[in-house]
Amino acid sequence: MPTPLDDKALDQIFRKARTHNELTGTVTDEQLRAVYELMKFGPTSANCSPARILFLRSQQAKERLRPALSENNLQKTMAAPVTAIVGYDLEFYEKLPYLFPHNQDAINWFKGKPAVIESTAFRNSSLQGAYFIIAARALGLDCGPMSGFDNSKVDVEFFPDGKIKSNFLCNLGAGDPAKLFPRSPRLSFEQVCTML
Repeated sequence: MPTPLDDKALDQIFRKARTHNELTGTVTDEQLRAVYELMKFGPTSANCSPARILFLRSQQAKERLRPALSENNLQKTMAAPVTAIVGYDLEFYEKLPYLFPHNQDAINWFKGKPAVIESTAFRNSSLQGAYFIIAARALGLDCGPMSGFDNSKVDVEFFPDGKIKSNFLCNLGAGDPAKLFPRSPRLSFEQVCTML
């Protein structure tokens, strides 16, 4: 059995980690690569790995995003060092012969089945987006994930060929704990979990 992480690590990833509205500092290319190199190991169904991430670093790229942002998310996104668009590839199944080599027929589970493709891509990119947040926190970055934006505008601007769709946005940088709201409540084990 693996050894449990210590409390300091668990605090950094979960218990004391927060969603930050104000992010500053510098995020390097090496840090972004390191985040991906961790997150890619999280499980997805049939190892399909449909997430595609577009990192917006420049002010010019952020300006392209501006029209799609809700008013509440505008300033914090424009000021963040990096904004990641976590999307999903609707042709993810084309890579299954490489990603799932022990079953070369897996590609046919999806070919010509748009509803199955969409639900699989969205579900698994959401999982990968969660791994992305956990990996970023583990590597010392603060995160500001959000869904307050117009997906269709983002898709037209950044993924015009229609093969990739946006799932959510995540700002990255260094957060200021003094600017956080009090932590919102969470549901108890008894409210959420059932044992049979």
